[in-house]
Amino acid sequence: MAANATEGGVRKLRAAQTETALKEAAVRVFARVGYLNAKITDITAEAGRSAGSFYSHFEGKEQLLEALLRDLMDQGDRDVIMDVAHSPDFTSRAAVRWHVAQSWSFTTAHAPVMTALRQASLVDERFARRLFELMAPLAADLAGHFAYVSAAGRTLPGPPEDLARAMMALVTEYHAVWLTQPEETRLPADAAIDLVTDLVCTGISGGAA
Repeated sequence: MAANATEGGVRKLRAAQTETALKEAAVRVFARVGYLNAKITDITAEAGRSAGSFYSHFEGKEQLLEALLRDLMDQGDRDVIMDVAHSPDFTSRAAVRWHVAQSWSFTTAHAPVMTALRQASLVDERFARRLFELMAPLAADLAGHFAYVSAAGRTLPGPPEDLARAMMALVTEYHAVWLTQPEETRLPADAAIDLVTDLVCTGISGGAA
């Protein structure tokens, strides 16, 4: 029985190692050729695994991309919990800027995956709906931050969750545009973060934050 338990543990470890290798390889392939051009055989070759091993873990590229997003969201949650500078009070510009800066840094650090998510959602309506669902917890949490603005007696321009979705889209879409600009013409990252922050603050409270 002990031998069987040991063998089972080894199999689980190898399976986990293969899954990690496939995820890491996918990020490299997405960075090199883009999500739409990436083939599953490109990913397995990059990972040094057989094509059959891919389907032991994922049904296709879309499911792999979902797994990558979940990993990033889990890491993002841990980072927020550990950051003492975090404040949910969106009556404060500093709190809004912190969230914009965190999102900007996150998107920059994980650009291949974030770009892949955009590409996949543009060409696949089913995946776009799935991405909307996956981002729901983040949107709900961010919506709670806008409640502070209402509690302070200010009138929001729309429902909190819609505002949260709009803010998330503003950061990611502007970041995508920013990345395509020549470095010599685009704003420094801090200035870009301030620009988005001021847009959000002006939108939710007339610039009074």
